[in-house]
Amino acid sequence: MNLINEAITHKVFGKGNIVEQDATFITINFNEDIKKFVYPDAFESFITLNDQDTAKSLKKVISKRVIKEEALEKQREEEKEQLELERQRKEKMKNHKIHESSQIVFRLDEEEQQNVFTDWQVSTGKVQSGKNKGQPNRAARLHPHSAGLLTVTEPGRPETERRILGLYMVNETFSGSLSEDGMVPSHEEFRIKLTDQEAEKILFWNYYINKNYPHRTTWNSGKFRYFDNVGTAQILKDIIALKTDEDEIKEVNNFLEYFCQMNALDINNIPEPYGALKQ
Repeated sequence: MNLINEAITHKVFGKGNIVEQDATFITINFNEDIKKFVYPDAFESFITLNDQDTAKSLKKVISKRVIKEEALEKQREEEKEQLELERQRKEKMKNHKIHESSQIVFRLDEEEQQNVFTDWQVSTGKVQSGKNKGQPNRAARLHPHSAGLLTVTEPGRPETERRILGLYMVNETFSGSLSEDGMVPSHEEFRIKLTDQEAEKILFWNYYINKNYPHRTTWNSGKFRYFDNVGTAQILKDIIALKTDEDEIKEVNNFLEYFCQMNALDINNIPEPYGALKQ
């Protein structure tokens, strides 16, 4: 707002005229006594414009500036708070030895698809080479805070269409490094089975990303892979959004609360999915 040549009144120096102005300062001539003031801050305390219409216009400019500054300050505080929460989360994970990717994704074969929702346990498969060839794989990162995601791709369908059929928390006494049979049993309570229609909307590659190759959507070999803790929370959150039955919503929400508590996640600050299909 151009204020050059505007007449003003200062609480101490009296009447004067604005002779220079830039984005941060105004210069006022008080009867040949030149003084510089911060703009527009000076108008909020000790300088008044003599012209009422100009004063009203400036007041609107100042109000918009104040609102903008308050919004920026709020944003800075929120970002600072998020950074602190993330620091606390990582510290808690470190203290409890929680890996950032301590969840497991299973690639189910046809037999497992038929039995998994009866048995509620899945095999990690066998070691394919080396001195331990033929022995059960030990998923060492898995502990009671881990969840198992159950996925499948129909024959002839592209890998990008890999669906999540359901998921479960592992048994509260389970430790992957101590497992001798390669089976990952479920928690008695926290189990979710999706309908075919729901599974079509919960695609694995919406949540999983290879950080070295963010656009790659290939599984290659292996019975399972580790999965990100935050990604699992995102899946649970999206499942809640799909559900319409109140009891089912409550069931998944209880699962999410338990999962976040076990994995030191803030349930109110789960980011949006950022998997390969979202790139």
